[in-house]
Amino acid sequence: MLEQMWQSFVALPGYLLDANKRIYLPYLLSAVIMAVPVYFATQLQQRSVSGFLQFLFPKKVWLCKSARLDYCLLVSNVLLKAALFAPIVLTMVPVAIATTELLEWVFGRALHLVWPEAAVIAIFTLMLFIVDDLTRFLLHLLLHKVPFFWEFHKVHHSAKVLTPFTIYRSHPVESYLYACRMALTQGIVVGLGYHFFGTELSMYDILGANAFVFIFNICGANLRHSHIRFSWGDSIEGWFISPAQHQIHHSDNPQHFDSNLGSALAIWDRMYGSLIKASAAPNINIGVGQYDAGHDSLTAIYLQPFKQACLSLLPKRRISKPPIDKLD
Repeated sequence: MLEQMWQSFVALPGYLLDANKRIYLPYLLSAVIMAVPVYFATQLQQRSVSGFLQFLFPKKVWLCKSARLDYCLLVSNVLLKAALFAPIVLTMVPVAIATTELLEWVFGRALHLVWPEAAVIAIFTLMLFIVDDLTRFLLHLLLHKVPFFWEFHKVHHSAKVLTPFTIYRSHPVESYLYACRMALTQGIVVGLGYHFFGTELSMYDILGANAFVFIFNICGANLRHSHIRFSWGDSIEGWFISPAQHQIHHSDNPQHFDSNLGSALAIWDRMYGSLIKASAAPNINIGVGQYDAGHDSLTAIYLQPFKQACLSLLPKRRISKPPIDKLD
């Protein structure tokens, strides 16, 4: 266990060089580039390089207590997941086998269609992206709507400021659920792919990441968790979740709660009725609502959700109404 924790710890700097991680250096650089027009649009006078750097890295955001907790959580969560969840997380292979067997039981022998290799790769890559995005939306919806799970997801929403490192502000229970979701997603898609096309499955990738995921991340995904408001306009925001739309998801305004739950695609929110475009919410404050979640330390972040989640299972006490006097 200690060896696994140490290996996970020393691998942390590699996140900056891994295209499957949100803080991959080119993703961060693209966010900086996309912040330039926002700076010029909001700072009409005295523009300068130093002014732009102050715009990107205000001390009140990057050095506040909430942000410092995010930096600590990046490290502590990696160690906890290596120690506790790695041995019990669901894996893709049994899900893929079960999916294949189920399809053969329902529809008969696998088809193993002989299609052009490029077409098979394109379909498989697109399936991975769409099913992954859909399952992210469904789990995110579950985390918001089920009080027990919301107490764990509330850790992410208790951030008082947003930085690219807020993506790592999550409770280990939520991280475990997302790891299992990933295994289910990949297993189902691989099982479907095998049923239709056989074992010759591969994915279009850019530097090891799904091509569609890479494109989404390079288009300013890190601005989602930032103080920089970047909207893609109403037309595009009906199909894809912009950085500004995700910031609305973090709004402390009750009118914005449970909105923009999607990761990349906005179609799931459109179907569910939870889509809010940036133009409809020009001014927001970040937080969980009109109260403090109390996540002001690592101890509180890790332990308080367990207590509150258990309390959410208790039956709510009904307030009995006084009897109405009968008329004489």
